[in-house]
Order: sequence, then structure tokens, then C-alpha cells
Amino acid sequence: MTIRSILKGRIRRSISVSAVIVGAAALTAPALAAPAGDPPPVIDVHVHAGEFPGGGMTVCPNAAQFLASDPKGPEAPFGWSGEDCSPRLYPSAPGQYLSDVAAEMKRLNVTAVVFGKPDDVKKFMAAAPGRVIPGTGFNSVANGADPAQLKMLELAFTEGGFKVMGEIGLQYEGISPSDERAEPYFALAEKLDIPVAIHMGTGGSGRANVAMPKFRGSMGNPLLLEELLARHPKLRVWIMHAGYPMAENLLTLLQANSHVHVDIAGLVWSYPLKEVNAYIKRIVDGGFGDRIMFGTDQMMWPKLMAYSISIVQNADYLTPQQKRDILYNNAARFLRLPAAAQPAK
Repeated sequence: MTIRSILKGRIRRSISVSAVIVGAAALTAPALAAPAGDPPPVIDVHVHAGEFPGGGMTVCPNAAQFLASDPKGPEAPFGWSGEDCSPRLYPSAPGQYLSDVAAEMKRLNVTAVVFGKPDDVKKFMAAAPGRVIPGTGFNSVANGADPAQLKMLELAFTEGGFKVMGEIGLQYEGISPSDERAEPYFALAEKLDIPVAIHMGTGGSGRANVAMPKFRGSMGNPLLLEELLARHPKLRVWIMHAGYPMAENLLTLLQANSHVHVDIAGLVWSYPLKEVNAYIKRIVDGGFGDRIMFGTDQMMWPKLMAYSISIVQNADYLTPQQKRDILYNNAARFLRLPAAAQPAK
């Protein structure tokens, strides 16, 4: 999705490892009502650090379609249809985004894997103490791996308290995750037993050709991970955005590789709701419900987290246990965190 992808592109280009040491569904639109009582814990494995500017665009989640455009222009940088909706998601007031999201995390009992510039991740950790699992990644590999960046990443993971390598956005460069130029980074992750989060699938909001010409849909094919996984059999990998919409290739990869998980971030709120539910159900029906981790791709709109959680909570094709697995247990196991209590019957 392009608003998401444009913002994420800016985040990736600004990542610096010079300061890494931060210290150790029903088909109707769900409501945003606060959960009653003390909500069970949720792990959001896909949150972006940064103080997103206030006064930005509102968004209708799960827009009904992506619109065609004419190369003669003008062309909007995203293709979401402009129908009205309820609920509509609004950005924070200027300077309030981080505190607003931290308050939502507390209200919803969310722990989040947070990616971004190390200084931004540190600010997020201070705003939401005890609720952040820090993650950082690497920059472009178009010219090969950077030895200085490799060293700084090693320090981040061994001394700086970072727990996840990501978000790895090779698809935005039109590069396969198995490309040899990225190999030193993934070798480091396997050596240090650090899970890796790789963007695969969604991107461009129907306008990648307009906003990000290096992006290649074909580089989001989950089967492109096979050579990487063969080279690194102990590497824990999660496919961000669940490789949407390549369900059959995803299932092929999952049945051959038991160390691979997926998140449903971005997908869960930026595609038609019927399609979102069908895709998640396809993975569950394929026998891989224990590989799905909840995520939002949280940025800009503080209420996005509550809305995305409600998609899973309102999924009538999921049992209570499956919902808890997606919202917490699968990620807790994958990230080796304490397991949550079983869901209430």
C-alpha cells in the first residue's frame, strides 16, 4: 500500500546503526469499542517507530477496491477507493502520535515488536516501558553488504538489546531475499539466533508503478525464500504481510519449512475485508494456524491497532483458541516469550 509503503520507504532510508546501543471475522466492519475488563495480552509483531506528523490524511480501512489510473495523470500515489466509512481512522494531533499509541498499547494490553531508527525505537521504549521488543535492520544491498553496518548490527544484537532483524525491505529494491548480496546479514542473524522479519507480498496500494518503480511484485513470492532457508537451516524467518496474495506458494513454503511464520500486518486493514478473511482462513484451513502472528504495520493512525485486533476477534471462522493463538500465543512461541493463559471459553 503506498501511503504505508512511502512512509516505510522513508523509515528504511533513514535507518542508521551508528546509535544502535539502546540498552538491554465477520464480514461487517468491526467497531473500535474498548474491550471490557482487563483484556488478554496481544503481541503486535509489526509496529514502526517514529513521531509521525500530525494533521495527516484520514483513512478508511479495508477499502472496497483499488482504482485504475491513467499515465497521462494526474495520478494519486495510492489507489484506495474513496468511499466513506465508519469507523474512519484519524491521525494524532501534532506531537501526540507516540503518546497516543503508547496509551492504546496500555489500554489494549499490547506488547509490540517495534522497528525503526535506533533513536526512534529508544523513544518508543521510553514511552511504552515494558511493552517494546526492539528491532532494527539494514539498508540497501544494491552494492553489497556494508562491513561497518554488519559490525554495528552485531553490536546491536549482542550488546544493545535488539531482539529482531527487520523490517527487511528487499522487495522495494526489486531484490530476492535469497540474493547473495544480503547473505552476510542473514548469516549474522542465524549465528546470533536472531529472528528475521522480511517484507513479502503487499506494497504500492495499487500504485507501486507510480510511487516506487524499483518495487517488484514477483520478489514477494514466498518461494524465493527457499535458497535462503536451505543455506541457513536454523534461521527463524517470518514473512511480513503473509506473502499476500500468493496463498498457494505460501502454503507450499510453510509445509516444507517449519521454522517460517507469517504476520498479517498491513494486509489486515488495507484490503477488502472479505478478501482479508478469505486469505487468513486459507492459511488456517491449510493446516498452518500456528504460524500466523498478529501485526498491524502501525503508523500514523493510533486507533489502527484496536481496529486490526477487532478483525481477528470478529472472525467467525476462527475458534477462541485460534484467535488467541494469532493474537498472542504463536508470536510468544516464535519469539520465545512467556506463553499466555488459555482463552476463556
